[in-house]
Amino acid sequence: METQIDSFSVLVFVSKCKAFSSQSTIFLLVSLFLAWLAMALCYWAYPGGPAWGHYWRKKGIICSKAKLIPGPRGFPVIGSMNLMVNLAHHKLSAAAKTFKAERLMAFSLGETKVVITCNPDVAKEILNSSVFADRPVKESAYQLMFDRAIGFAPYGVYWRTLRRIAATHLFCPKQISCTESQRFNIASQMVSAIAIQGGDYFRVRDILKKASLNSMMCSVFGRKYDLGSSNNETEDLRRLVDEGYDILGKLNWSDHLPWLANLDLQKIRFRCSNLVPKVNRFVNRVIQEHREDQTGQRRNDFVDVLLSLHGPDKLSHHDMVAVLWEMIFRGTDTVAVLIEWILARMVLHRDIQSKVHDELDQVAGRSRPLMEADIQAMVYLPAVVKEVLRLHPPGPLLSWARLAITDTKVDGYDVPAGTTAMVNMWAITRDPQVWDGPSKVHAREVSAQGRCC
Repeated sequence: METQIDSFSVLVFVSKCKAFSSQSTIFLLVSLFLAWLAMALCYWAYPGGPAWGHYWRKKGIICSKAKLIPGPRGFPVIGSMNLMVNLAHHKLSAAAKTFKAERLMAFSLGETKVVITCNPDVAKEILNSSVFADRPVKESAYQLMFDRAIGFAPYGVYWRTLRRIAATHLFCPKQISCTESQRFNIASQMVSAIAIQGGDYFRVRDILKKASLNSMMCSVFGRKYDLGSSNNETEDLRRLVDEGYDILGKLNWSDHLPWLANLDLQKIRFRCSNLVPKVNRFVNRVIQEHREDQTGQRRNDFVDVLLSLHGPDKLSHHDMVAVLWEMIFRGTDTVAVLIEWILARMVLHRDIQSKVHDELDQVAGRSRPLMEADIQAMVYLPAVVKEVLRLHPPGPLLSWARLAITDTKVDGYDVPAGTTAMVNMWAITRDPQVWDGPSKVHAREVSAQGRCC
């Protein structure tokens, strides 16, 4: 940063002077601080806050003479970091409305330039642009090995290889149909676990998370567990996943204020250094068991797939650990959270629940359980799921942000390379220009948009 370089040059000059009284030293330090403060306030005066102000002043652009992206100034130095805590999607949506910047809003996270949109057309422009193919790698994501997995790997040959492997061997229709019996078994165990509770108090969330983790363990690692019994391995992995989510979900000051990096004030680096060895031991043990399996019977899980790859698709052991860890980490809580919201909405709206029951009776009856093939004949239940996804998207800010790799234009505004771009999916799905009464839940028949509740 230019101000830091200027400060250092002043300090070097001071150190070379042979004689300074304590009074003159204090005067110089105060003058230096005031100069730094004045420069920080100059940067802060620009729309979007200090990071954007520093960029525009470096380009020689005066605030009043350019078409700058509107947005909050936040605070000097730290910018609008307060917007990224405690329901950030709500705060960012409110700020966009305040500044009339729903299409595109600029704000600063310390020294990080950020743009965000609450508009579906601008969101499509960002997400379809090859300029935003990269993702900003947080320190915690890097420490947790995600820089070698699909979520944070830099755009290029390696990233495309990972995408191809996942699409071909994990998310392809053939693989999904092969694991239908596994999902049916887990669903049956969930129903039994809830029925066993009877009138006792229990948390549905705990059952859903455990079932979701068991499903991912079966698909990725080939492990099968009984949902009703306790198991040390699943409990250990559950703790690892919870710890990882907590670390990755925190706003790390060091990501946006690099001069704080060595201090590790939030203990994020310390927690990562404790978590990663545990993850390595767990995943390495599973991989080793697959390699030593002498039965010759493939389990058709993702570990077998990765071990069978050859040629350019073959991954190193370190990369394999990172990919497997990411699959478990990212595939566990999202499904559980969505099902919990569906159940919560149906409990609050008994008329919707009644219509779902009627459709289930018509399609599957009461003499047999619902099968995945029955979903194709259903209309109302899929509409309920889509409406809950609209109201409560699991990734309200599309989970991970994008990073501009070159200078570009978005919605007519200049956006420089290195800018982080976000899409506020929560605000888009509640846009009154797109949805009729977007924040309200209406008990109605299924409409053309699939809205039902």
